[in-house]
Amino acid sequence: MREIKWKVNTLPKTDNKEQIIDFLKDVEIDKVKKFHESFPQYTETPLVKLDNLAKELGVGGLFVKDESYRFGLNAFKVLGGSYAMGKWMADKLGKDISELPYDKLISDETRKELGDVTFYTATDGNHGRGVAWTANRLKQKSVVYMPIGSTEFRLNKIKDEGAEASITDLNYDDAVRLATKHANETGGLVVQDTAWEGYEDIPAWIMQGYGTMAKEAVEQLKEYGVDRPTHVFVQAGVGSLAGAVQGYVANAFEECPITVVVEADEADCYYKSAEVNDGKAVAVGGDMPTIMAGLACGEVNTIGFEVLKNYASAFVSAPDWVASKGMRTLGNPLRGDEKVISGESGAVTTGLVAEIMTNDDMKDLRDALKLDANSKVLVISTEGDTDPEMYKSIVWDGNCPSVHGPHGRK
Repeated sequence: MREIKWKVNTLPKTDNKEQIIDFLKDVEIDKVKKFHESFPQYTETPLVKLDNLAKELGVGGLFVKDESYRFGLNAFKVLGGSYAMGKWMADKLGKDISELPYDKLISDETRKELGDVTFYTATDGNHGRGVAWTANRLKQKSVVYMPIGSTEFRLNKIKDEGAEASITDLNYDDAVRLATKHANETGGLVVQDTAWEGYEDIPAWIMQGYGTMAKEAVEQLKEYGVDRPTHVFVQAGVGSLAGAVQGYVANAFEECPITVVVEADEADCYYKSAEVNDGKAVAVGGDMPTIMAGLACGEVNTIGFEVLKNYASAFVSAPDWVASKGMRTLGNPLRGDEKVISGESGAVTTGLVAEIMTNDDMKDLRDALKLDANSKVLVISTEGDTDPEMYKSIVWDGNCPSVHGPHGRK
């Protein structure tokens, strides 16, 4: 069985690290949240307090941000795509995003002024569905390319939103390049959370869009009487979400919480970058066969990388069994705790916390992170059962066993 690998963050820091997270300050994210609140489908997603699981694991509190309720789309991704698309439209019209709430964005006047737009993206499912959903509601078109291994169920969900969508024979990063090529050829707009040289505005806006979730969580923690989480566990694919959450909490608290970035071991570009430790991003190639489809990204978002290398506490490379452990733990709660339906990419953070706290082989990591009975732990569940058959095969049928395996540290 594959091992959990981890590395405390000792990546070289940049001189202006405070400026790197300026775009994720609360004053900016407040504007983002107001934009999302203008959508008629907006409701705050739950922050689930699992008192009995926290006691069982030996931590002072465990709080799960459940994104399965986001806009009825079963995942958080729509936050980024919708805000980036709205921000681009506002800039195109020479307006501030605060002047273009949802009802004005879809007005005949705005559509006449803006013209027809086709939004292009590559996705394993959740991001593409969010882009297609937003384009549909903005009365615009979308084209979505999915990497090899994507499921027909997720493809059909995207098509149901009116997108032109297909599964390619490419990995995620090459699918991004294909979407970019076709957008450039047709005059469309790429909406991607992967940043590269010359393509940075939209990925930064997407990260700001994810800030709505982080802001909600911090406000909800305060309602539970927790002024500051001691620990935040967040997953990374390209690192847009992880960078957004990291940047927001670093701005929000004088003492930044200990933050742990969790990746699928088949696509652990951040962990490998931390191992090399020269301050440069390391890419992972190949098909990246992991059940955590939303994390199967081998190249970092350069903006997210700068945030995380300067502020993250540790990077963890997690095998699939860690995700399945989290899915079963959340889906079969202790008596008195609330059930959380969390998919493969969503549950890996909870699975990791449970493994760290219950397996003596993980004591070195537990000590390095200062996880103990005083810890108030926030974990992000990024998605629900976005592939219901996969979810049932793991939680009901026992595929991908979640048992202790050998563990290692670096």
